[in-house]
Amino acid sequence: MADRPSLGISKRKQPRQARSSDLVSAILQAAAQVLAQVGTRGFTTARVAERAGVSIGSLYQYFPNKAAILFQLQSDEWRDTSARLAAILETRGTPPGERLRAAVHAFVRSECEEAAMRRALDDAAPDYRDAPEAAEPQLAGSRVFRDFLREALPGTAEPDRLRAGEIIAMTLGEVGERISEQACTEETLQDYADALADMLCAYLERLRRDDPAAAPG
Repeated sequence: MADRPSLGISKRKQPRQARSSDLVSAILQAAAQVLAQVGTRGFTTARVAERAGVSIGSLYQYFPNKAAILFQLQSDEWRDTSARLAAILETRGTPPGERLRAAVHAFVRSECEEAAMRRALDDAAPDYRDAPEAAEPQLAGSRVFRDFLREALPGTAEPDRLRAGEIIAMTLGEVGERISEQACTEETLQDYADALADMLCAYLERLRRDDPAAAPG
C-alpha cells in the first residue's frame, strides 16, 4: 500500500490510555525494526503496521505518514540523548570539567551504539528536516549546554556563553558522529572519547579562567 500524501509530521492524536500508549510503543518498536532491516527506501507504513501486528487504520490514527513515524524515532533519540547529558551535567557537587568529561564519554558511547539507526534516520531527514516540529527536540540539546554553562561561567556575558555552548555542542556532535562511523574496539572508543574530552575540557577551563565569577575547580 502506498503511503498517503504528506499531511505533516505531528502525531494526529496523543495516546491518553495505557492501551493507546502500548499501541504507539509497538508501532515505534516495529518501525525501528523495519528501518534496520530494509532502510529508508523500503520503509513504508504498511510494513510497519504488519510488523507491529496492527491495522493500517490504527497506525494512521496516530501517524499520518511514514515521515511522522521517522520523525518520532529521531526526536525520541534526540530527547533521550539530551536527558542523558542533562543528568550528568546537572550534578552540582561535581566540578564542571569532570561533568563535561563524563558527558563527552556518554555521548560518544551513545553515538556508537545508535550508529546504524542514526544513519538510516539521517537518510530520511529530508522528509521532515524543514518541518516546524523538528526544531524543538534539537533545541533540547542546546538548552542542556546553555544551562550547564550558565552555572559554570556565571560571570560571562550571555552572548559569549551561548556561543561557547554552540561550539561545544557542534564539536561534540560532529566529532562524535565521525567516531561512530568507524568500527571501534572498546579501547579505541575510550581513546577517542578521552581525546575529545581533553579538547573540550581545555576550552572550558580557558573560559573559566577568564570568568571573574567562576569558582575554582
